[in-house]
Amino acid sequence: MARFTLPRDIYFGENAMENLKNLQGKKATVVVGGGSMKKYGFLDKAVTYLKEAGMEVDLIEGVEPDPSVETVMKGAEKMRQFGPDWIVAIGGGSPIDAAKAMWAFYEYPEVTFESLCIPFNFPMLRTKAKFCAISSTSGTATEVTAFSVITDYQKGIKYPLADFNITPDVAIVDPELAMTMPKKLAAHTGMDALTHAIEAYVSTAASSYTDALAMKAIEMVAAYLPASYRGNKEARAQMHDAQCLAGMAFSNALLGIVHSMAHKTGAVFHEGAMANQHLPHGCANAIYLPYVISYNAHDPRAAKRYAEIARMLGLTGGSEKALVESLRKLIADYNTQMEIPHTLQEFGVDEKEFLEKVDAIAANAVADACTGSNPREITPAVMAQLLTCAYYGREVDF
Repeated sequence: MARFTLPRDIYFGENAMENLKNLQGKKATVVVGGGSMKKYGFLDKAVTYLKEAGMEVDLIEGVEPDPSVETVMKGAEKMRQFGPDWIVAIGGGSPIDAAKAMWAFYEYPEVTFESLCIPFNFPMLRTKAKFCAISSTSGTATEVTAFSVITDYQKGIKYPLADFNITPDVAIVDPELAMTMPKKLAAHTGMDALTHAIEAYVSTAASSYTDALAMKAIEMVAAYLPASYRGNKEARAQMHDAQCLAGMAFSNALLGIVHSMAHKTGAVFHEGAMANQHLPHGCANAIYLPYVISYNAHDPRAAKRYAEIARMLGLTGGSEKALVESLRKLIADYNTQMEIPHTLQEFGVDEKEFLEKVDAIAANAVADACTGSNPREITPAVMAQLLTCAYYGREVDF
């Protein structure tokens, strides 16, 4: 028996945010990030709509990129003081992910972060509040997923929290918010969406339900991502929908080792000497995806599925192996077009730091929640080899 879970309602298209007026409750806590939602007027619009719905509104502002355990705990305490019956998260993946974790600690103050790190181990939510997510970036799709990624900076590890309980009740996918993304963010989030869809399609937990969503998302990303990167409005709107479809797919089919690697390197590696510039999640996925495809393609089922993606996209190749290589080349071409590095070394990760940390990172990546549904098994030693290939740009021949 399998399960397929989505939000109760997904509002999409022009003016989708207006549906905040229809939420029924007395109090709403709005969780938001560093300022772009306020700068462009979306935070004020959300608050106005919630007040029109008859709710008292409290704000939790300033959620950082790659939200920390400390931010989650502070937010949960503020929620406990206010007592909302709706939690509304607006922005990119970070404020929405943080709000999901805050939700658990708001309803269950005694729960531990360590227990939530165990996949599908959340307590039953909605005893105090429901959850509405409004996405502003076209990649994470956390507005429709059963996942949240929280970072423990003391350990230098990103933890993917997974439980169908944290699938939002309401998702709002309004393309107007996506128009505010700078080019680099559109590139990184777009490649995150593509990775979600490809990993969902080859996952060992894939099904007919998720395959349809994953394939349509891949088709749309291929059609619209380059133009979205260049700022085309229609392409931005289409990518906002595409990433949501990819999210529906991976939330139910799960992911693979591209995400395991990204989770375990994002908070560890930095851009040269810039200690405050972590390896962005979407950028990490874009770097790792071609190497992981080469690794997974040694599995017959995965190779067949990668080839199916290539055929759907109209890529050329006289054999299954050639089709897989065409898919790898397409992804590499996207990275080139959008000025995304092809290797960790090109990104600026210090070689000495990489060599010192690679074995520990490999062990952590293998233990990541996403590794279990990867189509090909992997050991820490082989994971270290794969990361080394991604650092230097070497061919994956194992």
